[in-house]
Amino acid sequence: MKTLQVGDLAPQFSLLNQDNQLISLSDFKGKKVLVYFYPKALTPGCTTQACGLRDAKSELEKLGVVILGISTDSPKKLAQFVEKKALNFTLLSDEDHQVAEQFGVWGEKKFMGRVYDGIHRISFLIDEQGKIQHVFDKFKTGEHHQVVLNYLQSL
Repeated sequence: MKTLQVGDLAPQFSLLNQDNQLISLSDFKGKKVLVYFYPKALTPGCTTQACGLRDAKSELEKLGVVILGISTDSPKKLAQFVEKKALNFTLLSDEDHQVAEQFGVWGEKKFMGRVYDGIHRISFLIDEQGKIQHVFDKFKTGEHHQVVLNYLQSL
């Protein structure tokens, strides 16, 4: 697993969102985009992380940032996540984990003694020119939104 680094060009991608619409990274050209990868919709940690971003969305928007969440869940499961947790940003379905692999967040994980392949919880701030501006990979799910805001406010 080779995770993208600051200065790398973000891979261009198009994925289906929770409404079964095709969304492309290029749709947000000229804006900062927080692309956050999370393992599975409606699980405790992912819900905590998503709700934090939901609650911080207006602050992030004031700083010119669009939020895109990516997991291997189906668009239908993403729609349930959005509805049940009143999420106010776009979730994207990467069922074949091709985009996760391009960003270098798909790889071996260990949980309760089991080893398997899955998405690592890593977020990328992509600048207006499509380059990785910052990588967030060390945070607790409940603090993710604050870590991102603190970074943006320090610029």
